Amino acid sequence: MKGMGNMMKEAQKLQARMLKMQEELAGKTVESAVGGGMIKVVANGRNQVVAIRIEKEVVNPEDVEMLQDLILAAVNDALTKSQEMVAAQMGKLTGGLNLPGLI
Repeated sequence: MKGMGNMMKEAQKLQARMLKMQEELAGKTVESAVGGGMIKVVANGRNQVVAIRIEKEVVNPEDVEMLQDLILAAVNDALTKSQEMVAAQMGKLTGGLNLPGLI
């Protein structure tokens, strides 16, 4: 039973470190730029889009579909980068262990 107690203590320590890391990741951001930098999307470590910047030159009322496609591409890329950042940080914390549901 002593081994089980140690294992529970270690699990609690890991959980505390993970909560701290999640708080830190919320403050970190990644950026995606598409269309030659005409559209930029910023996402945080909570996988939330926190900013979208669109240069006036890319706004063409005659081609709204292109603008929509560029925004969609930038948002998806920013969210992918956010997920990769979180996975990399969690990998450092867990030592590469595959612990489903932790991210």
